Amino acid sequence: MSYADHARRRGVSRDAVKALVVSARDKLGLADRDAVRAWNGIPADSALAGARAKARRTVVDDAVADATTGGGLQLGPIGQVARHVRDTAASVAWYRDVLGLTHLFTAGDLAFFDCDGVRLFLSPFEGSGGEPSILYFRVPGIHAAVDELTIRGVVFEGAPHRIFTHPDGTEEWMAFFRDPDGHLLALMTQVAPSAS
Repeated sequence: MSYADHARRRGVSRDAVKALVVSARDKLGLADRDAVRAWNGIPADSALAGARAKARRTVVDDAVADATTGGGLQLGPIGQVARHVRDTAASVAWYRDVLGLTHLFTAGDLAFFDCDGVRLFLSPFEGSGGEPSILYFRVPGIHAAVDELTIRGVVFEGAPHRIFTHPDGTEEWMAFFRDPDGHLLALMTQVAPSAS
């Protein structure tokens, strides 16, 4: 859409739309409006941006390997399982003290435990009851996995997005979709900060 079309749709001035685009462009570190339009959702300062640049260098090799070996995306291993709980603090104490699981961290009312490399994610019930557990599949390149599964007919609920940055700079990226019964599933990847 043109600036004028955006302005009419939003009920603001054309200059206000231009200022918003310039602000978004500058915050994202992009060159121009066309770059904003084509932006893939990865901030320029994200560890994933560096990992994708490195991955693009091997895309031709991977395509050749896939063609000769019949490769392609295969999901697994499970990286995280989500469980709904009534009381996060009580559940943290039970999983940690009774079951002896390693408590990784708590963020607000969300708690995470290590189960021999698979992360257990506890979150409060929303509404009257809990949904089935959510399975999070680890993938090395979340955008490539989303692209391939989209070709296979999977409909994602949104673009891959960074959901958390650990104190060491490691980023967590996820993308959500549903199975034929409407149960939520997710792809996840962790991207370490690039060495400078």
